[in-house]
Amino acid sequence: MIELVAFLGNPGEEYAHNRHNAGRLLAERLPFFTVLNWQRKYKGRYAALDWSRLLAYQPPAMPDAVPPEAAPPVSAAGEKPPLPRLHLLMPETYMNLSGDSVYAAASFFKIPREKILVVHDELELPLGTAGLKFSGGLGGHNGLRSMKANFSSADFWRLRIGIGRPNHDDISGWVLSDFNRAETPVLDQVLEAAAAALVRILLEGPGALLPGWSKKKLSD
Repeated sequence: MIELVAFLGNPGEEYAHNRHNAGRLLAERLPFFTVLNWQRKYKGRYAALDWSRLLAYQPPAMPDAVPPEAAPPVSAAGEKPPLPRLHLLMPETYMNLSGDSVYAAASFFKIPREKILVVHDELELPLGTAGLKFSGGLGGHNGLRSMKANFSSADFWRLRIGIGRPNHDDISGWVLSDFNRAETPVLDQVLEAAAAALVRILLEGPGALLPGWSKKKLSD
């Protein structure tokens, strides 16, 4: 199961609505976002959510029972241990050093990279789509490159929000530009659907969404 979710982007109001901040924009659509107590820790903004509170946000279509994979283990005495906590992080090291922040949090809580999910923008997916994958290439993404440098591996989960490639070579200018007026309604649909999918990932495990979410069209 996922224990740490990192929403990549750049800090500061001037970057808030950039394409590069699609991961952070998704965080704000989570149904439990407003109840989180964000603190400045681990070179970013950190919040935790108790498992019992997470269960309250399961989508209506899901079964009421906690999936066996997600159920807390039972001790030999038959008593459940304290419920685990979900860790959430928005690195504030800027995108190209975001792995420093994720590594600091993962190291403190002793979370292996296989239980980390990174939410980020993706040039290789068109606007209106999202994708879920484990490991793979970095696609020139500076945040993912920083993750691999810190963890010495690219073996972590990624929830990718498509922003598409521009029809010019200024990639840096493209990712650091805001979504325009025509793109905003499409982005809204993607973020709402992807936020609901993220809740399912946390409750059921990322494998529950595959292969359907390897590349998913989410807009009309």
